[in-house]
Amino acid sequence: MQIAPASDTRRAEHRLEDIIALFDGLFVDTFNTRLVRGGDEPLYLPADADCAWHRVIFARGFYTSALHEISHWCIAGERRRLLEDYGYWYIPDGRDAQQQHDFEKVEIAPQALELVLSRACGIRFHVSVDNLGDVEVDREAFEARVSARADRYVSEGLPLRAAALERALRELYHRGVALRDAVKAGRERLVTERPKAGRGTPQPA
Repeated sequence: MQIAPASDTRRAEHRLEDIIALFDGLFVDTFNTRLVRGGDEPLYLPADADCAWHRVIFARGFYTSALHEISHWCIAGERRRLLEDYGYWYIPDGRDAQQQHDFEKVEIAPQALELVLSRACGIRFHVSVDNLGDVEVDREAFEARVSARADRYVSEGLPLRAAALERALRELYHRGVALRDAVKAGRERLVTERPKAGRGTPQPA
């Protein structure tokens, strides 16, 4: 899979309604999940008695926040997608050295996916080390690990849901197709990358 530079895009405007329409068009029917604009903090909420669908909630109306939260969702397995925030507890700013190490370790894969998706829609990506405490953070080293993991995703293949969204984003922003056609292209990726009937039970992405 070829990833074009972030500046190579035919659709310069990045509207929240577009990323929401792409995500919902791909995943409401297939994974019962919607992308939702939220408040100050991002959150993942599984379906419950009050809401029939799962919700990937991104913060403060930021397009980049949407991509980041989507990337976490694309990695989460079926069991974790039934738990609030995938069963993880966020450690806020002020982490000690071990906590920061653990944070960076689990953030490499989602931020690598976010890098790939950012390139697909022509948005400049910035890693997030996300710690305002006294611990010295090697941002360049973390950025290098994220970039290396993104290269692995490109060479070895993206997770199923990420591959579908990456295809839809590229169709919309690089080829300039209509939203409905970008969604169609992404849904085709969902179908073609699933195991064929008779060759084992499809595993959750």
